[in-house]
Amino acid sequence: MHDLFGLLGIKGPVVAAGLAGGVLRALSRHRYKLREMVASPICGALAAAYLTLPVVQYARATGLPLAGDDTTTLAAAFLIGVCAMWISDILFEVIVGKFGPAPED
Repeated sequence: MHDLFGLLGIKGPVVAAGLAGGVLRALSRHRYKLREMVASPICGALAAAYLTLPVVQYARATGLPLAGDDTTTLAAAFLIGVCAMWISDILFEVIVGKFGPAPED
């Protein structure tokens, strides 16, 4: 798996941090649905994989004082994973509301 991530230009710990952010968000829900336990953490991991390094580079370019490379990168990956899960939850609700079965009266 590490070789596959390496070929794609993705750091494994970044994906794990994004997935952890997504899982933490999933565990904070009162009712668990399949999409919250599977799809949303995967969305968090994918978003972290592809957005973390550009966000960290942008923060460095603006002159923000940042900690060491690994600390900043993994913290950004965790936050991006949590935010991506919020966004995916909203999108799933809109899609299910628009295309899902109509509620019975």
